[in-house]
Amino acid sequence: MLSKKVEEALNKQVAYEVYASSSYLSMASWCEKEGLRGTASFLYAQSEEEKTHMLKIFRYINEAGGHALSPALKEPPNKYNSINHVFELALEQEINVTNQINKLVELSLVTQDYASFHFLQWFVEEQLEEEKLFRMILDIIKLAGKEGRSLLLIDNEIGKLREEEEKS
Repeated sequence: MLSKKVEEALNKQVAYEVYASSSYLSMASWCEKEGLRGTASFLYAQSEEEKTHMLKIFRYINEAGGHALSPALKEPPNKYNSINHVFELALEQEINVTNQINKLVELSLVTQDYASFHFLQWFVEEQLEEEKLFRMILDIIKLAGKEGRSLLLIDNEIGKLREEEEKS
């Protein structure tokens, strides 16, 4: 059975994951509007991935004897200055999620909730991969430049990243 502290913290994490999903959806829409189809596709998939993370935590709360709560949605930004801006915000968001996961891991240890500690290890690894991916994308943008034909190259490369990730 989950302690009330862990249950509340996991429910807060559900809200973070919902916000991340909504944020990536907003980013995808902006990219699609700007003609960045590969990047939009990548971000739509990223939105679905965050939704999957949310459901994983949501179900765990109930399975562990708690009560998962559906959070209110906070509206994410919907205007961005550039593709670089989109991915700077995405990386910042992933770093924030990592920090929240780390706090959950610490809380699970302090409360001696070893089942939750074990459950959260998947998220620790996932966040490492997410931050690495977004840093790599920012490196691609930096190396290619941010305008003209370079933007097409960036869009194509980001579009390929999701395909490569799914193969591995």
